[in-house]
Amino acid sequence: MTQADRRTRLRRLVYLSIAAAVVTIALKFGAWAVTGSVGLLSDAAESVVNLVAALFALVVVQWSTRPPDEEHTYGHEKADYLSAGVEGALIILAAATICVTAIDRLLNPADISDVGIGLAVAVVASLVNLGVGRKLVGAGREYQSMTLEADGKHLLTDVWTSAGVVIAVALVAITGWTPLDPIVALVVAANIVVTGVSLVRRSTDGLLDRALTEEELAKVDAVLRRHAGEQVQFHALRSRRAGSRAFVSTHVLVPGDWSVQRGHDLAEQLDRELREALGHATVFTHLEPLEDPASFEDTGLDRWTEPHGAAPGERPRAGG
Repeated sequence: MTQADRRTRLRRLVYLSIAAAVVTIALKFGAWAVTGSVGLLSDAAESVVNLVAALFALVVVQWSTRPPDEEHTYGHEKADYLSAGVEGALIILAAATICVTAIDRLLNPADISDVGIGLAVAVVASLVNLGVGRKLVGAGREYQSMTLEADGKHLLTDVWTSAGVVIAVALVAITGWTPLDPIVALVVAANIVVTGVSLVRRSTDGLLDRALTEEELAKVDAVLRRHAGEQVQFHALRSRRAGSRAFVSTHVLVPGDWSVQRGHDLAEQLDRELREALGHATVFTHLEPLEDPASFEDTGLDRWTEPHGAAPGERPRAGG
């Protein structure tokens, strides 16, 4: 799939997310207007966050799928982390708004009305989020798009909070205990704060060039160990991820009397196998002679420094 095709596919999915947010906002605010439940109002407020996040995601998808240029020679994939960070911040802001509204309702209790109609509308909105959320999460993993995956996970979180609100409003109607409504709204706020903090932390990790996951690094190890032996060793393995693209670099130590062509052929084979193992990946290899002591003095992040322990993302040497 070309980057243009990927961009088109991701953009269509974001449009689906925007449409779902508009529909659920209308439904949930309608449910709140009918019942007067602050719990349903908190649920509607989260859907507003969904809409803002989806609109921002549309901009990010356009940006992150652009090809590398002279000013961004490694591509624009890191824009994905901006989307996740902004969405996380918006979620936390929505939670603060919900808390203010819920505390006011605790101090000034009010009855809720027309519960049946309101809950029916809220359930329909939740089903919309469930369907769209599952589709976005699946597509996000397929296309390695943190923007889509974060958006989808937020929608699925919204489904669970909506379920809690629906149950609470029903219990208020049955028992007549009105404080339960704002209490549930506060629980909803706490739940979405956890989601928001998780998104912000994940965004920060990406911007700080965190290494690939253990599962991904195991795939890298498997490729290197297939080629390691008496004549081929590896060290200074480092990795990071920028949105959908993985970056891997390693030093390849081979006999000094190998021809340039033989060393190049090995590097090309490693590049091909690592890209097949990781999917969308950029691989950097650096050939060094096994016999030269200097080849073992540049394993740190800064050349010619003695590393203190393993470098970030570094794994045990394969064949060395």
